[in-house]
Amino acid sequence: MVTQIPQTQYESKTQEIAKELISQTREKRSFFAQVRDQMRLDDKLMDWAMANPGLRYQLFSFIDCLPALRSKTEIARHLQEYMSDETVELPAMLKNLLNFADPNSAPAQLAATTVEQSVKTLAYKYIAGESIPKVIKTVERLRKEKMTFTIDLLGEAVITEEEAALYLERYLELITELSEAAQKWSTVAQIDQAGEEILPKVQVSVKLTAFYSQFDPLDAEGSKAKVCDRIRILLRRAQEVGAAIHFDMEQYRYKEITLAILKELLLEEEFRTRSDIGVTLQGYLRDSEADLKGLIEWAKQRGTPITIRLVKGAYWDQETIIAIQKDWKQPVFNQKAATDQNYERVMQLLLENHQYLYAAIGSHNVRTQARAMAIAETLQIPPRAIEYQVLYGMGEALAKAIVKRGHRVRVYAPYGDLLPGMSYLIRRLLENTANSSFLRQNMEERPIEELIAAPQIEQEAPLIAKSAYPNAPDTDYADSALREKAKQALVKVRASLGNTYQPLINGEWVQSSQLVDCFNPSNSQQLVGKVGYATVEQAQQALAAAKTAFPTWRNTPVRQRAGVLRKAAEIMEQRRFELGAWICLEVGKILPQADAEISEAIDFCRYYADEMERLDQGYNYDLAGETNRYTYQPRGIAVVISPWNFPFAIAVGMTVAALVTGNCTLLKPAEQSSIIAAKIAEILLEAGIPPGVFSYLPADGPTVGAHLVEHKDVHLIAFTGSQAVGCYIYAEAAKLKPGQKHLKRVIAEMGGKNAIIVDESADLDQAVAGVVASAFGYSGQKCSACSRVVVLESVYESFMHRLIEATKSLNVGKAEDPSTTVGPVVDQEARDRILEYIEKGKQEATLAFQSPTPTGGYFIPPTIFSDVSPDATIAQEEIFGPVLAVIKAANFNQALEIANGTNYALTGGLYSRTPSHIEQARRDFEVGNLYINRNITGAIVARQPFGGFKLSGVGSKAGGPDYLLQFLEPRSITENIQRQGFAPIEGSE
Repeated sequence: MVTQIPQTQYESKTQEIAKELISQTREKRSFFAQVRDQMRLDDKLMDWAMANPGLRYQLFSFIDCLPALRSKTEIARHLQEYMSDETVELPAMLKNLLNFADPNSAPAQLAATTVEQSVKTLAYKYIAGESIPKVIKTVERLRKEKMTFTIDLLGEAVITEEEAALYLERYLELITELSEAAQKWSTVAQIDQAGEEILPKVQVSVKLTAFYSQFDPLDAEGSKAKVCDRIRILLRRAQEVGAAIHFDMEQYRYKEITLAILKELLLEEEFRTRSDIGVTLQGYLRDSEADLKGLIEWAKQRGTPITIRLVKGAYWDQETIIAIQKDWKQPVFNQKAATDQNYERVMQLLLENHQYLYAAIGSHNVRTQARAMAIAETLQIPPRAIEYQVLYGMGEALAKAIVKRGHRVRVYAPYGDLLPGMSYLIRRLLENTANSSFLRQNMEERPIEELIAAPQIEQEAPLIAKSAYPNAPDTDYADSALREKAKQALVKVRASLGNTYQPLINGEWVQSSQLVDCFNPSNSQQLVGKVGYATVEQAQQALAAAKTAFPTWRNTPVRQRAGVLRKAAEIMEQRRFELGAWICLEVGKILPQADAEISEAIDFCRYYADEMERLDQGYNYDLAGETNRYTYQPRGIAVVISPWNFPFAIAVGMTVAALVTGNCTLLKPAEQSSIIAAKIAEILLEAGIPPGVFSYLPADGPTVGAHLVEHKDVHLIAFTGSQAVGCYIYAEAAKLKPGQKHLKRVIAEMGGKNAIIVDESADLDQAVAGVVASAFGYSGQKCSACSRVVVLESVYESFMHRLIEATKSLNVGKAEDPSTTVGPVVDQEARDRILEYIEKGKQEATLAFQSPTPTGGYFIPPTIFSDVSPDATIAQEEIFGPVLAVIKAANFNQALEIANGTNYALTGGLYSRTPSHIEQARRDFEVGNLYINRNITGAIVARQPFGGFKLSGVGSKAGGPDYLLQFLEPRSITENIQRQGFAPIEGSE
């Protein structure tokens, strides 16, 4: 049982120590140092950023981009674009520096050189060195000041197994060379000893996710096995050379699995008695106190303490934005005061259990460090059980003051190249320039009493507003309880395989004479179920039932029709994991993508219900003596022909749009996904859809599907699928049949040949990951998938190398396996067609990479072609599989021309940090959905309405404010309300 002393016990001593420390941090610098800093541009950059939030964003965006720029001309051009007077108000000094017209001119080159050097100088304030010899010099200087260190290798994204292996190699090299250097260091008792215990002179900090490129909470066991293999090598080598290893904490989604892996690993006999290992906890997390309590109980079981580095946390903005975008509970506190309160509470709990866990207090807040000292002195905590940590380049005055008091101070010092270090630098700059930063407030010499007062929360309120439309949240597989639910759903669904699914007509399941077997694409011998195909006669019965039901459904109040959709959404949420399992097994979609499809279907139900209630209000244009009503009415009978690649979301979206607008609807699903469509029918029945209003007609497309398209009683056809079928439907629907008194409306989404452009300023970590996800997610079988990537020649080789390595690192296998990132294609016909395109590609271009092919299912390996001509077949025709064509472009204009050079205009993407390129793409990239600096799949209802033009389709965007209008006919009703020359007057009594 973990107990805790009241916090107030330590307050008076905290105040006393804090005043002493803060007075030392405010000692005046020399006159020459002050004059020097006033003249240095790197310090000016920080001052400007603190004074102007708009300039701060532009400046930090430029700094983020800078390492990718390969010439002074490019730097000058980007300076102009980011720092134009139109973008942000500039300080006079910066305005004068940018006073040039031509980026090639001498003034421009001088400005580029000046700014580049200033940013590098700024970066080196926070980075201990670009090489191990430079790091050794840095730590030797720190040791002279009686400070020890922990070294972190810079690098944000490990997206290939090649990089993961290199990460381990570089750390093995780092601890080896540091340990060799340490043999020459004289002992500094204050940092190298704790009582009788000799402490390791060398410590490094590592990220768990960097040991395995496919690290994923969903695949907890597979991720654990991969990272532990590499961690064991590191820990063994560290013990040989006498180095300590500390494990950093990263984004919230990795927190639970990180703790689980380390708890299990450090109970292994080989590592159980090691005390030279540490783990980080983040005080800005709402569940950090519970995590610490769990670690205390674990440490009691283990018997040997490890060190807990307690930090505030470095990803607040990112965690908050992710929570908002995904509609998840915000894991971090909304206010700095709340974080500070939690940090003090957790810190006290940690220090009061010092016999089980050692503490490393990481903070630049004088009050925080003073409180730690107050607790330590009150409880007489041994020197081994506590140390104080700061970041390299930050809080130096505080660190020296703590050293002066005789405590052990450790400096967290990153090293490495400037390019991977830039995101680290940005985080440090954000911390230093934030209004709530203690360092900034202390530098501004706020009153001491205000700075060291106990944190007070005025009001708990989010700092960033939620989106206007509350989308259904996807499952967060970082939560072990939700992972278990998904696993159990797969078990339950597997037990239901082999059942028979019949058509639904006029509210009844009817028998069919033709049963068709459906097999699991991951295991072509596994029967998922049998589907009874409807006949033409049964389709005719469904049409007759719809025609009979239409007058009543048309006149059913909109609120009642919308209520059916909202009830269906509730049922889908309740059956989320089961439905995801059916999608996984019938069409081979991995669980996270199947889950996202359930969310999208729920969103369609709720959004279209809201939209129809909005449209039902109509528009009134009244004037004296006359009323004008603009209203909508349903068209009649709608036929929905849904695809197999989004068998639930798209089928639901088209169906409920037709239903909520008052149309009776016949759903004819793709043959490959008829079982999932049967689940939609079950849900709509349970939600209260009346007989005849909805029919489920699994059937053969060329016969029953064609009959429905051509029938005179059909008013509207909503289709998603291939261009060939879509064009056929469009042509047939235009023919007026005998007895037909209306023209049919066609809504058709017909695919794409989608391109992503990668320019010379792109963040290649982001670009490679985004292209891989967009090209090979669901084996490239999304209409929005990336099938072409157009890369500017200056970055072509480096992009290609990382693209191939990242693709090589993907796990190809059964969709239901949690480790799988690329599953099968849907059936043998699809597999054979894609293989034909691959053979064609081998004739037209260079096969750059092809993954090994698993057996037992309809697998196509992720395939990359390079040296592809923009006019090649594989660059022009929709392949609908995991085949990517990489095309080289000489410049951005040519890249746009190539991207636009197909018959399609569905989705497109751009990875760029050049404002003019982004603006040009906004204007000239011919796609219905353009995604900038993110992957191009996964449109979200209301936020990113989906649909294209040219031969990608006809109709308004799904999930947007215009979509329901296609299912309605507008009416205008005018009434003369005069009677014998008099009329009601508005406002009269």
